[in-house]
Amino acid sequence: MPARFAAAKQVRFRAAPRGFRRLDGSKELMTVAKKKILCIEDDRETSALIAEELTERGFDVVVAYDGGEGFAAVFKAMPDLVLCDINMPVMSGFEVLEHLTRIAPRFGHMPFVFLTALTDRNSELKGRLLGADDYIAKPIDFDVLVALINARLTHVARTDVWARHIQLNDWEIETLTWVARGKTSSEISKILQLSKRTVDFHIDNARNKLGASTRTEAAIKAVTGRLIEP
Repeated sequence: MPARFAAAKQVRFRAAPRGFRRLDGSKELMTVAKKKILCIEDDRETSALIAEELTERGFDVVVAYDGGEGFAAVFKAMPDLVLCDINMPVMSGFEVLEHLTRIAPRFGHMPFVFLTALTDRNSELKGRLLGADDYIAKPIDFDVLVALINARLTHVARTDVWARHIQLNDWEIETLTWVARGKTSSEISKILQLSKRTVDFHIDNARNKLGASTRTEAAIKAVTGRLIEP
């Protein structure tokens, strides 16, 4: 191949805009859709670092600096996934997720991942019962974070398929919902006016269907699969 043609070919390749893909040998180009990530983080140094790292790795990143701003940004940006700190001004991360779940069920399919320095079990359980998909600990390992994001974006479709194959009856849904709200079997029996034995029976049936070893695990799986809304 003459050198001038080889050089021209190299120039055209380098000149192809970032984020575009050539369909064939012609000049036609097509935009490659980027997944949009909303990062809600009040520490501006941390949020800037997250935005820079994820942008370099091919994501479209939107940043909000407190819970209230982040809550509004969900409706404006319509992200594919949310990364959210827990301890923030205006609204905590827990409150952001709780408000979204209560007033905007259409966001139930949007993965929600907490950024946190909190590692105690109660905090993690609270977040998962609210519908959080995962936690990532600070300081952030960005290789782990990107792997988690990609896994969660892929998991959305798989969760829908899995949930459709789980058939909980009305009593199983009702009793497991109260478990997710932190109620004991005795408390649930009074609320539903059933015997404690009957309550345990329905919870155990639900646990077995969900393949969970404990009722807490069953509640978490049911919330994650959107089979119940605590």
